[in-house]
Amino acid sequence: MRQDIVVQGPDQPYLRSGQVAEQAGVNLQTLRYYERRGLIAEPARSPGGHRAYPPETVTLLTVIKAAQRLGFTLEEVAELLDTGRRGHPTPDLRARAQDKIAEVDAKIADLTTIRAALSAVVSAGCDSLTHCTCPDCPLPFADLAANRTAEEN
Repeated sequence: MRQDIVVQGPDQPYLRSGQVAEQAGVNLQTLRYYERRGLIAEPARSPGGHRAYPPETVTLLTVIKAAQRLGFTLEEVAELLDTGRRGHPTPDLRARAQDKIAEVDAKIADLTTIRAALSAVVSAGCDSLTHCTCPDCPLPFADLAANRTAEEN
């Protein structure tokens, strides 16, 4: 028997925790956390007591991480996985993906506004958030800080 694979049966190779984590690109704490959350099944144990994961666990972890990169929370991923485990096709993923697209579009709009404001700050030559000396300062913070100071006095 090879040291890097725990064998539970003649045709069933199993991987140890470190191997699964390395192959999936996660750390061991993430692997354990996903077990506790129920995202991945608690593994069998080898005769020596080591966790013995089926190779499909690597694929599942890769899918979970990809879903997170698409903006899904772990809670959302858990719900989608649960729906998929029931074996019934559902429009839930499509609807959730459409919601994520709307969230991304809103973030893009916000980031575009922020970028324009920062470009205006750079173009104007602003030198302070509270006491900017540039003419026509585009930052609202200087006026807000001056108003607050006047109101406090």
